[in-house]
Amino acid sequence: MTQFIRHYLLSLQFFTRIPVTGRLADWVGFSPAMLRDSAGHFPGVGVLVGLLVAVFTSGLLMALPPTGAAPLVAAALGTVLGVLITGAFHEDGLADVADGLGGSADRDRALVIMKDSRVGAFGAITVVLALLSKVALLALLGDVSGPLMVLALFVAHVASRTWPLLTIRLMVHVGDAAGSKSKPLADQISGAALGTGFIWFLLAVALTVYVQVTTDFVAINLTDSGLLQALMNALVTSLMAWGLMARWFWRRLGGFTGDCLGATQQVCELAFYLGLALSL
Repeated sequence: MTQFIRHYLLSLQFFTRIPVTGRLADWVGFSPAMLRDSAGHFPGVGVLVGLLVAVFTSGLLMALPPTGAAPLVAAALGTVLGVLITGAFHEDGLADVADGLGGSADRDRALVIMKDSRVGAFGAITVVLALLSKVALLALLGDVSGPLMVLALFVAHVASRTWPLLTIRLMVHVGDAAGSKSKPLADQISGAALGTGFIWFLLAVALTVYVQVTTDFVAINLTDSGLLQALMNALVTSLMAWGLMARWFWRRLGGFTGDCLGATQQVCELAFYLGLALSL
């Protein structure tokens, strides 16, 4: 259990701006092996981030005037909170991937562009469109039901951080290994770490189902089974988005980089919201 907590806190330290400092950081420790093992807690980070954003968004929906614009405002500010918690870590990866793969058809040149800290036109446009799409889809779900948007936020943050583990497991890390801060994470993830990630994912889904069935948390013109089927469709859509991203990276790069993992998280989160909206 001590090792479990240390790995989880190290994952929080790497993937978020949540402070793990001072004596706590000293207790957690660090090594490339620990960072590699902590990758399995990426969905667990999604549990915490998703919970924080969902609670914040729920509070906004209750506090704002009950007008048609309330879901839009709550979606926008909830998205801002998510970006602040993660330090735009995944959005940065999306921008780098868009710049690299959009800016050059040559593999080696694309990898060089992706390492450049400057954001180009492809990256800026992609991130803006991704954020606009996220806010629009969440506002649409919130217009159907505020609790539905809250539930979707929680599940999407977990699911979109689960599928990238499959990328690490099934593909090879490419690019400058020595200069990549993600390289320890990208080394072949162990079966135990992958299992940890899917345990986080299954616990989150089970909690969502339990809350809905026992409390009728989302009260819309659907039976519980119909709503849960819509959520499952959204998960499948998110997984399909992962497959498309993985295929793209394999064809263009022959593997993946840390930026590819961030881009995958963003696309899979968007795909979840879109799949849920279409299922309704």
